[in-house]
This record gives sequence, structure tokens and C-alpha cells, in this order.
Amino acid sequence: MIRKFLLIAPLVMLAALVAAHPASAQDKVEIYGGYSYLHLDSSPSTNTNGWILSGQYKFNPWLGAVAEANGEYGGGASLHTVMVGPQVSWPARISPFAHVLIGGAHFDAGSFGDTSFSTALGGGIDAKVSPLVSWRIIEGDYVFTHFGGVTENNARISTGIVFRF
Repeated sequence: MIRKFLLIAPLVMLAALVAAHPASAQDKVEIYGGYSYLHLDSSPSTNTNGWILSGQYKFNPWLGAVAEANGEYGGGASLHTVMVGPQVSWPARISPFAHVLIGGAHFDAGSFGDTSFSTALGGGIDAKVSPLVSWRIIEGDYVFTHFGGVTENNARISTGIVFRF
């Protein structure tokens, strides 16, 4: 039940934000997908590889609301996160951005599994390839989780493609 809530609640919150905001010519939707690498601060620490997918609704050229899902796998463990939050960006051909995301995470390692509150603080750089496509050169995040009574400070980097609609 908690897992379903952690997966559905952030998406419902983003949909409500989009529906409540009147449309204008400057509004944009961005979809990002790509490769993700995370150093999982568990015992023992583990390097994982996975995927990242996010959607952003831009209220104006510099402010948007982001919903993000992520899956990481390695060392017999998996970590999935679903988070939402604001993102600010500098609208240009090379566009830096920063975000603060909150949500939930689920960790699974064989016989141990746990669900936790999670946050991600980070940012990155997008480079416009065409009017509708950008390359997210890098996104770096500090991902905070708390599993089994242990606080974990994880480092994540990712790269991929951003589509604008």
C-alpha cells in the first residue's frame, strides 16, 4: 500500500499543478530519459547503474515543477525513487538548472526491503541540440534516504535526452 502511494502521489501532485495553471504560449512540457549512476552509501557501499525518467511542466521560462522516477541496480540490490519538486533554470542554448525534489524510495536487497522518505538536491546542464531536443550533459544529485534506521547520503549522476513539447 505504501509503495503504491509513493509511486502515485507525486504524479497526481504534478498533474494537479498542471491542471490548475492556465495555459499560455510560454508554457512547455519537458520529458527527460537517460542513464543513471548512483553510489549507494549502504554497508557495504555499492555502485549501481540504472535509468532516470522525469517530466517537467514549465510555468515560465525559468521555473517548473518536476516529477522524477529512478531505478538503480547493482551488487544484489535495487533502489527506486519517485520524487517531485521545483526546478529553476537559466533559459539559453546552454542551460544550467537546479532542483529540490522530495518523495519516497524503496530499497531491496534479497531478504531485506524497506521504504523511506527521500530528497534529492542537485542540478545540471542541458545543451540545446534542436528546438525540440536537448542533451542533458550532466545531472548531479545528492540523494538522501533512511533505510533500516540508517541514514544514507548517496551521490547520483546521469545523462540523457530531453524532449520539449
